[in-house]
Amino acid sequence: MKAVLGLEDGDSVIGEGFGVEGSCAGELVFCTTMTGYMEALTDPSYNGQILMFTYPLIGNYGVDEGNFQSDGVKALGCVVREICRAPSGGPPLDRYFERNGLLGLTGVDTRRLTIKCRKMGTMRAALFVGDASREQAVESARNVPLITEVDLIAAVSCREPYRIPGPGKKVAVLDLGIKRNQLVSMSNRGADLYVFPHDTPHDVVASCRPDALFISNGPGDPKRAVASVECVRNFIGEIPIFGICFGNQITGLALGADTYKLKFGHRGTNQPVRYHDGSIYITTQNHGFVVDGETLPEGCIVSHTNVNDGTLEGFEDRDLGISCVQFHPEAHGGPRDTEEHYFGRMFRRIP
Repeated sequence: MKAVLGLEDGDSVIGEGFGVEGSCAGELVFCTTMTGYMEALTDPSYNGQILMFTYPLIGNYGVDEGNFQSDGVKALGCVVREICRAPSGGPPLDRYFERNGLLGLTGVDTRRLTIKCRKMGTMRAALFVGDASREQAVESARNVPLITEVDLIAAVSCREPYRIPGPGKKVAVLDLGIKRNQLVSMSNRGADLYVFPHDTPHDVVASCRPDALFISNGPGDPKRAVASVECVRNFIGEIPIFGICFGNQITGLALGADTYKLKFGHRGTNQPVRYHDGSIYITTQNHGFVVDGETLPEGCIVSHTNVNDGTLEGFEDRDLGISCVQFHPEAHGGPRDTEEHYFGRMFRRIP
């Protein structure tokens, strides 16, 4: 099948489609991961985005549903230089896309597109698989709302509260599009998990009498998560609060700090982060927004910093029992450097 990707600046590329015929439109973002492509595609934080992989060959070990981070692919579409049609392991990626009604583009110069995104910033894009013109794809890209104007969380948050029983500390989880391995990491440490939808009021979450509050990752602009921010704000000073990625941003906003959009974000499994003691960790990341460390209130310290651009990768307030990180310590897929570093300290700090 023919496929065309149009960008808001008028550029377009034509390649071969895989999956099914159809179209999608959203932000075009790039991910530098070499493996873990299914973990990335099923990450709910990619809701509203077309995911492009910088590594030139994707799909070489097939599809392993046991490593999915949600119930299916959450990215709007997938763009690759070359797709492997004879993998060494599970079913081919293109066959999975076809069976599940997903959209993909292969046979294009992803290096050129990545360089463009790094120079110009994240761009709105439209992907058409099947009959479509360059002009149609470009026009569709230009009509995509800015991600700061779109509510993306409800589509990936749980619809009803649920519990994952455990013998240890009771942790209330605010699900804004949680990756499964965050729940696994906490369950492996004995946590008794009570998971709530993103817009659950403070009093409902508090009714389970939690020992701590955890806020998950999620898609879009954190400033649109008004209900989540208000819920977290009402827990400050009551119980320890922990957050990952979007949860880091939500907690920052709840404390009165500001967030802003990065030029092209951090997405991949090779992002270096410096802890405040000088040690360096290699991390998995997927975010386009970040907390402005200069706006954190008195008592908060920047605990982690991105080595590449100096942006905030985590903050703490020991007096309030708050510890949040912007990267993904649950390590799926990606390096395991920070799983014990974060989750171990998290549970040691819960009274």
